Amino acid sequence: MSGHSHWAGIKHKKALVDAKRGKLWSKLAKSIIVAASHGGGNPADNIRLRKAIEEAKAVSMPNDNITRAIKRGTGELDPVEYDDVVYEGYGQGGAAVMAVGLTDNRNRTAPEIRKIFEVCGGKLGATGCVSWNFDKKGVFDIPKEQIDEEKLMEAALEAGADDVEDQDDTWQVTCSPENFDQVALGLEKANINPTHSEITMVPKDTITINDLSVAKAVTRLMDALDDHEDIQTVSANFVIADDILAQLEEE
Repeated sequence: MSGHSHWAGIKHKKALVDAKRGKLWSKLAKSIIVAASHGGGNPADNIRLRKAIEEAKAVSMPNDNITRAIKRGTGELDPVEYDDVVYEGYGQGGAAVMAVGLTDNRNRTAPEIRKIFEVCGGKLGATGCVSWNFDKKGVFDIPKEQIDEEKLMEAALEAGADDVEDQDDTWQVTCSPENFDQVALGLEKANINPTHSEITMVPKDTITINDLSVAKAVTRLMDALDDHEDIQTVSANFVIADDILAQLEEE
């Protein structure tokens, strides 16, 4: 299991959506704004916008908020520009961590991210310090009960995906970032509904964490970064050993 998938599984099990709903809505609004600014404000013609709206509705984001975000993206209402930012560093145990986000104020975001790394026992590094160990990919998570591997493989590869991998209770479809919208549209046409999809950083190699205190520290770091309003995706190259993960989930 890739480090991306392992963290994603841990995060989903935490079920913190309600507690973080305000920040989550803010993140999703940014995704909608950027999607609308790049591909237009009509969801029928903009697959990325359509997916962003679906994710927003899935967490009960009000329609007024969604409409306002679309209009901000198209420039009809209070236009805003976001810069792409990438922060690289290390967590405890040598885990490589990458946080990718959108910000309208780099001077505010950078020191806040540095502080998060420090508080969680990690260290923010220089650009390029860990990115060499990651590939940028489109990722789609599909429940196994929804479709068998052969049918998914056929539909995904026909749509332009690179691979389909077994990830415990889900299939994970990966593709190049350039093919993300094309694959998303192909899966949609085949009536395949991913529970989650994003363009993210996937580690080439992983490290295994066999210490409970280190596991707590790195998951706390990932949680804190994921909770930051300007961070859209967080990736790392760690996998927590099964016995340590079981202890972590009991606490």
